[in-house]
Amino acid sequence: MTEENPHLTPPSFEQHPTGFGIEVAAPRISWRFLSSPSTTQNWEQSAYDVELIHLPGSKVETYHISSGNSVLVPWPSRPLLSRERARVRVRAYGRTKTSEHTKDSGETDWSPWAMVECALLNRSDWIGRPITIAEEREVNGPQRPLRFRKTFTIPLTEGISKARLYMTSLGSYTAYINGRRVGDECLAPGWTSYHHRINYQVFDIATLVEPARVNVIAVEVGEGWYATRLGFLGGKRCIWGKDLAVLAQIEMVSEDGEEFRLVSNDSWKCKLSAIIRSELYDGELYDAREEEEGWNGGEAFDDSSWLRTRSLALPSAQLVIPDAPPVRVIEVIKPVEIFTTPLGKTVIDFGQNMVGKLCIHHLKKPSGTKLTFAHAEVMETGELGVRPLRDAKCTDQIITSDEDLVDWSPKYTYHGFRYVQVDGWSTADKICPLTTLSVSALVMHTDMVRSGHFSCSHPMVNKLHENAVWSMRGNFFSVPTDCPQRDERLGWTGDIQIFCPSANFLYNTAGILGDWLKDVALEHLSLEHAIPPLVIPNALEDRWDGDPHAVWDDATVLTPWALYQSYGDVEILRRQYQSMITWVDRGIPRGPDGLWNIERWQLGDWLDPTAPPDQPGNSRTNATLVADAYLIRVTLIIAQVSEILHEESNATRYHDDYLRLKAIFQQKYIAPSGLIIGDSQTALSLALMFALYDTDKQKATAGERLAYLVRLAAFRVSTGFVGTPIITHALTSAGYSQLAYRMLLEKGCPSWLYPITMGATTVWERWDSMTPDGSINSGEMTSFNHYALGSVINWLHTTVAGISPIDPGWKKIRVQPIPGGTITSARATYETSYGRVECAWKVQDNDTFVLDLAVPPNSSALVILPGRDEEQWVGSGRHSFGGGYAPGPWPPEPIRDFLGQPSVEFIA
Repeated sequence: MTEENPHLTPPSFEQHPTGFGIEVAAPRISWRFLSSPSTTQNWEQSAYDVELIHLPGSKVETYHISSGNSVLVPWPSRPLLSRERARVRVRAYGRTKTSEHTKDSGETDWSPWAMVECALLNRSDWIGRPITIAEEREVNGPQRPLRFRKTFTIPLTEGISKARLYMTSLGSYTAYINGRRVGDECLAPGWTSYHHRINYQVFDIATLVEPARVNVIAVEVGEGWYATRLGFLGGKRCIWGKDLAVLAQIEMVSEDGEEFRLVSNDSWKCKLSAIIRSELYDGELYDAREEEEGWNGGEAFDDSSWLRTRSLALPSAQLVIPDAPPVRVIEVIKPVEIFTTPLGKTVIDFGQNMVGKLCIHHLKKPSGTKLTFAHAEVMETGELGVRPLRDAKCTDQIITSDEDLVDWSPKYTYHGFRYVQVDGWSTADKICPLTTLSVSALVMHTDMVRSGHFSCSHPMVNKLHENAVWSMRGNFFSVPTDCPQRDERLGWTGDIQIFCPSANFLYNTAGILGDWLKDVALEHLSLEHAIPPLVIPNALEDRWDGDPHAVWDDATVLTPWALYQSYGDVEILRRQYQSMITWVDRGIPRGPDGLWNIERWQLGDWLDPTAPPDQPGNSRTNATLVADAYLIRVTLIIAQVSEILHEESNATRYHDDYLRLKAIFQQKYIAPSGLIIGDSQTALSLALMFALYDTDKQKATAGERLAYLVRLAAFRVSTGFVGTPIITHALTSAGYSQLAYRMLLEKGCPSWLYPITMGATTVWERWDSMTPDGSINSGEMTSFNHYALGSVINWLHTTVAGISPIDPGWKKIRVQPIPGGTITSARATYETSYGRVECAWKVQDNDTFVLDLAVPPNSSALVILPGRDEEQWVGSGRHSFGGGYAPGPWPPEPIRDFLGQPSVEFIA
């Protein structure tokens, strides 16, 4: 290898980067490039080698492929079998390419070896059966968690070379072998559409078992999402089933090839847990007096009083390895303050609205003492603000025993909270007083890899971005949810459709969103009326009336498309294609003109600031106009997807439909001048961003009108769910970027920075979830942790920092920062599938713009500097640019009334 070539990371594999326990027999392979960009200037891959060994003991297979692709390349060998392992390494051949010449740079060093191992690929591989308590249990309320035990010896004469536990549950489980925790997942196996798919996990347990002794496998199962109460207005229990059960299969192989297997069956024993109840909404009650020390390990434990189990049929749903990473404890936060409220309540403040649970580090109280921990996001009039929780109690309780309680936390629940009110324990206790060292908060979410970062010279904008990150973290919890605190926490399709481009930048979401989309398609295509449920998994099946809704149901098309743009994986489109076309062809109720039937009520521009607290859908933008604009957009995207998938007849059909519907929309809603019916910021932004105009003159008129309305509103937000993600983009595309900056930097209510002036640490559901006097919005529906209205951060990434993909997957990158406002510098980094993009700019002396850029190997970037007409392509490496800079007028002036005061188009 020459110094011009990069180093390669170990290969990663489809479904799980580590390659351990996947269910893809021919996993696609990816690798990234590690090097200083200065030593790989203008480097691109021309070919690659793959070396592969099927284990145990096969010959090395070598494959040479002439291709510049290094992401999700095809598996070159025969498919793997269930449980089979292989070792893989790669090397790349490169060339440096400039405008003058192309030079071969030879091959890189081989990457380190990576191991890939398949899980159970066939249903027939499952010998075990789910087991539950023998007695039938009536379900009139929360189900008490169950504990299971099985002792076993290992009859292998040689050492163990491989030991695996294949594991799932009906409910959420925690597993132990010989008293030691198996894995670190929380609320495993995760939430899926249980009628269709149930996740299972694979664990390497070789270090946990001991051949020379009696071993114990023990499992505890709580309700989880499977059987707990879900949904608002009281919700429903046991939506997918009522029997809490465990399915386990241990398989071992000795050094000389002997095999041993232990499976769950009715020879296992069972008992009720010391956890009396554990519900996602209401919290957990743990009675330490009922704890049996050593139940989860130790052959000496006496389980003679434990009960029989009974076997259940293997679920009809598929048993699958999830693409999504598991939920884990990601961070630990200590309290910033413990204070007493006006009513004398003890409250812990963690300083950050988060999602997770408490951990009690040391508690010593007389036996039978009950302690209560009530969680909430905000304080109101000095007391815990619990009204937004609706029917969710969000309360954990402990009943103490004579033993000290050390590092206790609830197992099968989680909460959205910043504040915790404690009853039964205070700072004034003489024995074991409550201190900031007594408790911590365990931050939980799906364990995604962080991929994108942003910062700028404006502290409040940085805080806005940080708040959006925290809201994403709290709501990417096994599935993408709407909120983490009240009696909801559901996978609303509209919320993630809106936030998806932002989410894909912040974290690698290919796993969690790709996995969730599988359930979207399965739920959708199982319904005769072809209308996707509003929430996936469909926990509202008894409350949802089957009505179709644009924006929300359009997630069937727009969310896979957003993932494709970010990760370049055509298979996502192929997998979701039938759901896409079914929604557009059969699900959307059409009027005589082919657009939406105007008789169907729509959610529309949900949570427009002018909507009354009790009517969040009462928007100033006509909801059918919104639906029709989205219909045209999704029709165009399906035409493009059909072309990518070589569905030629569909590509032609949908493209013709797109042109026809666009012409009808123009006739129905748009005046020849470019003005639009309703004359709202959302309507104009949709028309501009969805390319619903045909002439430059119309676009110019629409841009001018949008700019006028923004100034008329005194730069305060006038959009809801639909308009908020695109308003700043629309202003920028129309040439009014300074107005977009002025909107961004506005602090009055409603605005993006207003919640920050009120101390927000996450993004709110409503622009005024908390009013200026410190009281909570009077509406029945408000949350202080919703990511949808934080979707403006996509504009921070693509316009303020200035980086976005040109081609799906970021192999070709657009670098086009547009400075403005009082922001004098910005920086963004993004971990593409090829390596890290770094872009940083600053304005010096108000008239010089300086840009520093790093492009990863095997990538290129199109650079467009502010105020310049020319474009410049650059290859990998580090690059610097500079030149004159002439910002627009600042600050922009609002429209003023006859008294010279800013005039607003809504009542603030």
